[in-house]
Amino acid sequence: MTDTENTPYAGGRDGGEALVAAFDAVGADHVFCSSGSEWAPVWEALARRHRDGVPAPGYLDLTHETVAVGMATGYGLLVRRPQAVLLHAAPGLLQGSMAVHGALLAGVPMVVASSESTTYGDGPGQDPGGQWYRNLSVVGGPQGIARPFTKWSNEAAAVHTLPAMVTRAAELAWRAPAGPAYLNIPLEILLEEWDGREPKPVVPPGSTHASPEEADLVAELIRNASTPVIVTETAGREAGGFEALVAFAEAWDIPVVEPDSAVCANFPRTHPLHAGSDLAPWMDEADLVLLVNCRAPFYPPSRRPSKARIVVVDQVPHRPHIAYQVLFADHYLEGGVTDTLRTLTERAHTRPPGPGATATATARRAEHERRHADEEAAVAAAEAKAARSEGVDPVHVAATLRRLLDGRDAVVVDETITHSRVVRRHVRTTGPDSYFYVQGGLGQGIAVALGVKLAAPERPVVLTIGDGAFAYNPVVPSYDASNAYGLPLLIVVFNNRVYKSMNLNHRRFYPGGAAAETGEWLGTDLRRLPRLAAFAEPFGMHTETVDATDALAPALERALKAVAEGTTAVVDVLVTR
Repeated sequence: MTDTENTPYAGGRDGGEALVAAFDAVGADHVFCSSGSEWAPVWEALARRHRDGVPAPGYLDLTHETVAVGMATGYGLLVRRPQAVLLHAAPGLLQGSMAVHGALLAGVPMVVASSESTTYGDGPGQDPGGQWYRNLSVVGGPQGIARPFTKWSNEAAAVHTLPAMVTRAAELAWRAPAGPAYLNIPLEILLEEWDGREPKPVVPPGSTHASPEEADLVAELIRNASTPVIVTETAGREAGGFEALVAFAEAWDIPVVEPDSAVCANFPRTHPLHAGSDLAPWMDEADLVLLVNCRAPFYPPSRRPSKARIVVVDQVPHRPHIAYQVLFADHYLEGGVTDTLRTLTERAHTRPPGPGATATATARRAEHERRHADEEAAVAAAEAKAARSEGVDPVHVAATLRRLLDGRDAVVVDETITHSRVVRRHVRTTGPDSYFYVQGGLGQGIAVALGVKLAAPERPVVLTIGDGAFAYNPVVPSYDASNAYGLPLLIVVFNNRVYKSMNLNHRRFYPGGAAAETGEWLGTDLRRLPRLAAFAEPFGMHTETVDATDALAPALERALKAVAEGTTAVVDVLVTR
């Protein structure tokens, strides 16, 4: 690096330049902004840098807070580095809070900032505006609001400490458990004169390891187990975790269960060692359960395997943001999951098999192959039945997507509820970073998918979404972002015209109640909504509505062609259930 590169940019000397310089130093590729009046100093700093040809993070001007945070989440799922999010005061923070909480649950690092006023027009310098005195400020500051749904929340109280505070927030956000950190940056700080000191770059987190003795102990447990099983929710979220889990499972010949709580692609669903999503068959069979990045394996939490010893492999086994968490661990391997899995894989080859081990391994492998063949047959039978359905069966939608996406290296972002098992089972993703389930509440799916597309512009990105979840999304701001930044998606709506999950709970809680007697199912009917694909038409997007089985594949083919040509496509599929 040259001396010139080491010299901080001298084009501006206020808090706006300090913040942009800090975001640049910590390696934020983008600033995801839902505009607020406090960010004029940042906009001016970016305009100066653009005018003067000075590097700066990319800037995305977004028209809804959920879109800003959701896109940062989707982007962070793939790049795994902290990005910057700017929201407006306390109201904008509240509007984006569901998505910020989703980022916390998804383990995505980001620095989220919003503002307040500290002088209310009674101090020296420029007038911040009367809106801060009348409407925007909250008791205790917005950092108090952010505290329950962020990893760390604080105020940057001086312009000269602002860059270091951004560095600290980014470092905290990046380290396990990764998640959003929040900074309240008062408008007066952004307008204040800054001395131009150079912000410090963020250093990536160092690796952590379990001790050799701990790894040896667990390897011995695996070696002596007759029916071990791996259960994982997010092994694939770690860099290299997907590949490391495959190597580990193959080295020890252990089946892998991805329960319904799994939120990303962790293991190829077509692999003979993939044991589906149901842990129930293993609750009495297994004598060793390896929980690999698995925060909530058992439900209800008090239900544990009857005879198995439980080993937890996780960098942070006990998630601070989970109110109630039960793991029943007998042993912990705490350290980077990818490194730990690689260490255990090496242990599989360090000792020759004992007497009878070969026969045991052969019998176990045969059982895995039988189980896999049974699942393959069940999937094929379900898909054949769905293809003969009078209406469009959700299984047929997922199976058709799988066929059309084969060989395209697609990413599937899922925001379905009652159809989520169908999507996972029949789309059957096979590679790392190929599937993500939206976390923390409905209404973020389009934004998360847009962020994924921003991070992987060469890969097709497909959002599978229910009609209820679609209605929760800020659709207009999301479509605006898609067009403005050239981020084409395929959006497939599983439209059953009902809040099915809510309806199922009502029926389950009150099977013989008044609603069952009269047919008055409140809070669930979505038939009054207009054509969902029509919302995309003013944006010049490709739209299709499908209500017949034989029309599905041609519609999806046309939609994928439109996406490949650079246009978002929305296919609203009227499914039978």
